[in-house]
Amino acid sequence: MANKITEETIEYVGILAKLELTGEEKEQARRDMSNMLDYIDLMGELDTTGIEPMSHVFTVQNVFREDVVTNGDGSRHTLQNAPDQKDDMFVVPRTFD
Repeated sequence: MANKITEETIEYVGILAKLELTGEEKEQARRDMSNMLDYIDLMGELDTTGIEPMSHVFTVQNVFREDVVTNGDGSRHTLQNAPDQKDDMFVVPRTFD
């Protein structure tokens, strides 16, 4: 099946992508898009009878672990570096009135 990518399509894609394409770049983009669509059509001709659909080429399996805190929050140690602190919090200059 021949895919017809028009100049208007290329212009529209350029606008969406916020690209300023030269005439040569537009022509190359048109050829590239046409080749991609032709390849997709070719893939559609494959006989996939009996082949189970998949979402990933590799077997994907979640690996779960128990959510356990192993190092604590370290806030006391962090506050030792603060130039000023109050009630276990950093004191910083006011940024609004």
